[in-house]
Amino acid sequence: MSAHRFACRVYFEDTDAAGIVYHANYLRFAERARTEALRDLGVPHAALIAEHGLILVVRRIKMDYLRVARLDDSLEVATTVLAAGAASIDLSQVIRRADETIAEAEVGLACVRRNDGKPARIPPRWHHALAVLAGAKD
Repeated sequence: MSAHRFACRVYFEDTDAAGIVYHANYLRFAERARTEALRDLGVPHAALIAEHGLILVVRRIKMDYLRVARLDDSLEVATTVLAAGAASIDLSQVIRRADETIAEAEVGLACVRRNDGKPARIPPRWHHALAVLAGAKD
């Protein structure tokens, strides 16, 4: 499987008074990485909304915190598609500082209609892009 890699830096706003990244901010790093992965695949969220009236929403997250990240750390979030169903996507996201794993997340996304929140099929262009990220031959 291939992975999308997103680099980010820990800013003061990301930390608590001790200079350690606040636990909820790891979710923000992961969200940014997912957004950039779609953009880099040529299927950004904005196009999904504009062309199909659909959005991807988080339906579940399991996060394991393994180490702390601190002010000014340079982090990388590796995003891998584990499975892409008709209306859902399962991802692995690993946050690292150099070769050290800081946090690991399993994320489940659902594709829903923006206007009423009902499940919808992932459009073919997005499904194909996600298959590429998963390393599948489609």
